[in-house]
Amino acid sequence: MRPRTAGGARGPPPGTVWRLVVTEPELQEDQHMPEAAALGGRPAPAVTEKGLRSGALGMVSSMVIGMSSTAPAYSIAATLGLIVLAGTGFKAAAFVLLSFVPVLFVAFAFRELNSAEPDCGTNFTWATRAFGAHAGWFTGWVVTVAQLLVMSSQSALTGRYTLLLFGASDVAENRWVTTAIGAAWLLALCWLCHRGIEVSARAQWMLLGVELAVLVLFSVVALVRVFDGTAGPQASVPRLDWLWPGGVGVGTAVSAVLLAVFIYWGWESSLSVNEESADPRHAPGRAAVLSTVLLVLNYLLVTVAALAFAGVGSDGVGLGNEANSDDVLAGLGGAVFGDGTTGKVLGVLLIVSVLTSGAATSQATIMPAARTTLSMASHGALPRVFGRVHPRFRTPSVATWAFGLVSLAVYVLLALVSDNVLSDSVDAVGLTIAIEYTMTALACVWVFRRTLFASVRNFLLRGLLPFVGGVFFLAVLVLALVEYARPDAGETTVFGVGGVAVIGVVSIVLGVPLMFAVHRACREFFAGRRLPRGLVPRGGDVIVTRDPVG
Repeated sequence: MRPRTAGGARGPPPGTVWRLVVTEPELQEDQHMPEAAALGGRPAPAVTEKGLRSGALGMVSSMVIGMSSTAPAYSIAATLGLIVLAGTGFKAAAFVLLSFVPVLFVAFAFRELNSAEPDCGTNFTWATRAFGAHAGWFTGWVVTVAQLLVMSSQSALTGRYTLLLFGASDVAENRWVTTAIGAAWLLALCWLCHRGIEVSARAQWMLLGVELAVLVLFSVVALVRVFDGTAGPQASVPRLDWLWPGGVGVGTAVSAVLLAVFIYWGWESSLSVNEESADPRHAPGRAAVLSTVLLVLNYLLVTVAALAFAGVGSDGVGLGNEANSDDVLAGLGGAVFGDGTTGKVLGVLLIVSVLTSGAATSQATIMPAARTTLSMASHGALPRVFGRVHPRFRTPSVATWAFGLVSLAVYVLLALVSDNVLSDSVDAVGLTIAIEYTMTALACVWVFRRTLFASVRNFLLRGLLPFVGGVFFLAVLVLALVEYARPDAGETTVFGVGGVAVIGVVSIVLGVPLMFAVHRACREFFAGRRLPRGLVPRGGDVIVTRDPVG
């Protein structure tokens, strides 16, 4: 449709800067419900195109980005031993499966919200639409904190495993060397993200492919050795009751769920590239849901294989051995593949899989972080300099490098202060994830509240299941705070309170003064005029209004 000017004017006077704003004289109705009724019944202005490269990604590429962001190899390697040590034994597999259910419910919320408004700001945008500017800004901050802390974790991982790959295990314990290598990885991945979404997506395909191939190979070899009787006396043939949590005490179950639920975090990165998707409203949401399903299948395969081969004993390769809990795959690699030439090669590939896992996660964290910042700036919630997009690469250049440099500073500071502080900072991510998922799930219920009873589908996928997921993660937040506040919960203690809780709470609360610091410069946003509550745009006439950009 040809643009028409507001008020019947034939065109802009010379030198005037104009912006396109979408309004909807007649709201479109999708196959399930009228969006006007669902989202408040009043039109809302939409910001101009952000300048990202539209149509660059297919659904599979979005799914690869989502899966890469979870770091499948490292997540299961660093968590499985802890779940077993919590007292679950062979039931660890049940908690890996059980924790997937609320994650899937939240994934439905992401999908439904994205179908209404595919904005690369995701949580920030949707929370603003549902609960107002302050709640939306704070949600954006919490998501950014999570991403900053994860970048510290993955940078430390890539630094250490780069040295392990070349057999320099002694040097890998040197904090200065690993920090320098991790910092170099971080900057290189920022450059890769800056170069373009297609380049980033191709790199994700390669890194994730290597990672998953090695995990599947490890699992198959381990299970074959279990069934042919060459795994050793510690091995056990897999049983179906491993997938049912019966017989586990409440305290143990809570601890196991707190550990297991966060290995899925990251799949929502597939939605942060929605504006660069060939089908922005539908493909990213489907990719998010499929990512969670593929993740649980991958985790279950590796978990069952590791449990069957190693057992849950406290000696040797047993998963109950505290010496192996930080990385069960590293402890099992030699035992599964053997000491021969082939075994050594496959053992190296296992190290490569964890290294690529860390690198892929770092890259897949930079992309959504930069796009959240870009969206906030585009909607007037941050200074507009963060909304700049590179004219050639069509990436959020300022936001990418800003996030990268801040991540670098946080990583170096935490790494040089103490390994214990860095470890507790990583664990504190769980608190921010719980807030992120709670806000998004409840935003879905609130946004679509007026038409939840229009169909069974609406009631389930936009109401009941997201609500259950949101309440679950709210409970996880409370339980995690209680757990992490115990003096012996982590590696550090502050005035008798566990360092994990202190770092998490301080990082989150820091967003309050920052929000008020930008309040004056972002008055239009906080007044609700740039991203109002209510209706999400669905399309319609494109009207040029006299509204200077910025």
